[in-house]
Amino acid sequence: MNSKIQKILTRGVVDVIVREDLERKLKSGGRLRVKFGIDPTGSDLTLGHAVGLRKLRQFQEAGHEIVLLFGGFTAMIGDPTGKNEARKPLTAEEVDKNAETYLEQAGKILDLSKCEIRNNRDWLAELSSAELLKMSSHFSATKIMDRDMFQARLRAGKGVFVHEFLYPILVAYDSVVLRADVEVGGTDQHFNLLCGRPMQKFYGQAEQNILTWPILVGTDGTEKMSKSLGNYIALLDRPEEIFGKIMSIPDTAMLEYFECLTDENLDEVQKMIADAPRDAKILLARRIVEWLCDGATADGAAEDFEQKFVKKETPDEMPEFKIPKNEIGLLDLISKVCKFASSNSEARRLVRDGAVSIDGERILDPNFVFRVEKPAVLKVGKRKFGRVV
Repeated sequence: MNSKIQKILTRGVVDVIVREDLERKLKSGGRLRVKFGIDPTGSDLTLGHAVGLRKLRQFQEAGHEIVLLFGGFTAMIGDPTGKNEARKPLTAEEVDKNAETYLEQAGKILDLSKCEIRNNRDWLAELSSAELLKMSSHFSATKIMDRDMFQARLRAGKGVFVHEFLYPILVAYDSVVLRADVEVGGTDQHFNLLCGRPMQKFYGQAEQNILTWPILVGTDGTEKMSKSLGNYIALLDRPEEIFGKIMSIPDTAMLEYFECLTDENLDEVQKMIADAPRDAKILLARRIVEWLCDGATADGAAEDFEQKFVKKETPDEMPEFKIPKNEIGLLDLISKVCKFASSNSEARRLVRDGAVSIDGERILDPNFVFRVEKPAVLKVGKRKFGRVV
């Protein structure tokens, strides 16, 4: 298997349906139509979206045709996936405005001159009632109602609305109109993506293959990257902001970011994360800014971070604390060694509130183990500094 096919099928991939079939088609040298649908429900694309755009770029570089589909119609319904209540409907004007800015941002990653740009309002708005009824007859209401978010709503006494049942049926019909060979999306879209296969079969087309990628966690390291949660990194953020936000993610999220957003060797990355996590995070931040902008911009963002968050905020004089066994739990370091908190409970709260950093890197994991490799500056709150040796 050549390296481009290997990367498409394995790098940052959770599932491929049907893997043997897609691998055979990729090896055949034929040009595949790869569909990626996105509902323009906001104005910003994030690094979470960039995971998918990067996968599309891999298909594009292997010579395949990218169909970038904006849900001009389905965005007005709202994808119920992962939602504990129905989405607020959007107007056509709001959707079109969002699609315009999405396209501009996607151009940072994709070669738009080689993409087919479509909008499903062009055909779904004209769909007859008879055709919709015919399509709907091939989908079980029981299967749709079994989806986790609908069951969660019912348990909470919240409503499930009929228009939400139509969403997966309509996006499945998109695959028929576009004659998709492959549809790609995040794991949260698994159900919607699979619906395209029986729909295409019903219309006499070959069933599309499916490829999914992981849902990138946000800067908190636990929840899905989301604008509503405020834990996101936007593609339109200034390079310095992108760099700084990446430096704030927990160490536990680094490997996923490296796999989904860079081409770094993962075995080497794992070792670097274990041995020198701050250096690994600087490398990650550099690579992502370099990918979205260029090398000179990445260098400038790194220098800006060093000046703002390490050098300028650090006082010239501070107490020094020696660690007896070369490593110590973060909570013990804060409360027992440095006495910057009255107890481990208070130290834990400070960590979870984002008030603790080491050499300018915010630490959000209360189970973090500090290893002495070179003198480091511990900062707790706004005014407590200590040099740990």
